[in-house]
Amino acid sequence: MRLPDRLPRRLSQLLIGLFLYGWSMAMMVRANLGLNPWDVFHFGLARQLPLTFGQVTIAVGAVVLLLWIPLRQRPGIGTILNIAVIGLVADLGLSIMSQPSGLVARGALLVGGVVLNGLAGGLYVGAHLGPGPRDGLWVAITKRYGWSIRLVRTVIELTVLVIGWLMGGVVGVGTVLYAVSIGHLNQFFLSRVEVAKAPAAEPVADPVDA
Repeated sequence: MRLPDRLPRRLSQLLIGLFLYGWSMAMMVRANLGLNPWDVFHFGLARQLPLTFGQVTIAVGAVVLLLWIPLRQRPGIGTILNIAVIGLVADLGLSIMSQPSGLVARGALLVGGVVLNGLAGGLYVGAHLGPGPRDGLWVAITKRYGWSIRLVRTVIELTVLVIGWLMGGVVGVGTVLYAVSIGHLNQFFLSRVEVAKAPAAEPVADPVDA
């Protein structure tokens, strides 16, 4: 059952989703068992630059957003907030969390991070206030050129994964776990938290003369 379409409710859901997304990123980093492809890229880039993980996440989001311009993709408020909030929360989480000492604890942190990431994605996507800059990139490319979503997204994900790994990003079991589960998790949570858009008003018939 979808939730009613109310802007304050959608904004709240968007912000909660973005906060949880950034926090889940920090959990996966601290687990140190492998990151999702984009975070492998972010983490690898952070190792090469005098920037924090969160700052790199923000910077990459802004650069990717510029790529929307030639693709004629329009951002929403959720897109802009995505760039700022996720990176800041990721840095906050990393400043609070420490890496667990045992493999079981690290595994639990990883699994918790992946599941939380799936919930967070469902929340902010389901608010319908604009996709994240990275999601919007493949959406724009597929719309503009009519290419397969699976092909475009796979090429983008593999490209950033390889580049990030070459720069020192963490690739491991967590990368595989994320790849095989995040789509199912997003779908599961999205179906439960998506905000239904208000139906269009039916046209009022002109009165008929008697």
